[in-house]
Amino acid sequence: MAVKVQADDFDVGAEIDGLTRGRPSIGGVASFIGLVRDMAGGETIRSMTLEHYPGMTERMLADIEAEAHRRWPLDASLIIHRYGHLQPGDRIVLVVAASAHRQAAFDACQFLMDWLKTQAPFWKKEETPTDTRWVEARASDDAAADRWRES
Repeated sequence: MAVKVQADDFDVGAEIDGLTRGRPSIGGVASFIGLVRDMAGGETIRSMTLEHYPGMTERMLADIEAEAHRRWPLDASLIIHRYGHLQPGDRIVLVVAASAHRQAAFDACQFLMDWLKTQAPFWKKEETPTDTRWVEARASDDAAADRWRES
């Protein structure tokens, strides 16, 4: 298990290779890469600034990752989330889940991203040509996370 919260960009191929190298039990790797879009709500986005609480953020991501390992038979996982000032096209997040079988990797990757979107303490501010605004939580993200809640 690995969690990284960093300002610097990351190399997706190198990160996945480092996670899986020397682990022949891994048969499936699922990943998600989130990028800064150039449009939101019909408006052009010039840049995005991501803020977080150091220490708290890493602990929450580690808890989310541990929950994925509790639910699925994962051999490895990785969450990288950037902070700071980013431009459209820049990578924001990488989530990787690796397992002996593809379905566990697919499900765990989707769970990790859904919970990260709703549970991790990140705040996003978008700069448009006319103003700067904080990004509000979306009901669709909450609905996606709700399907993973255990009763």
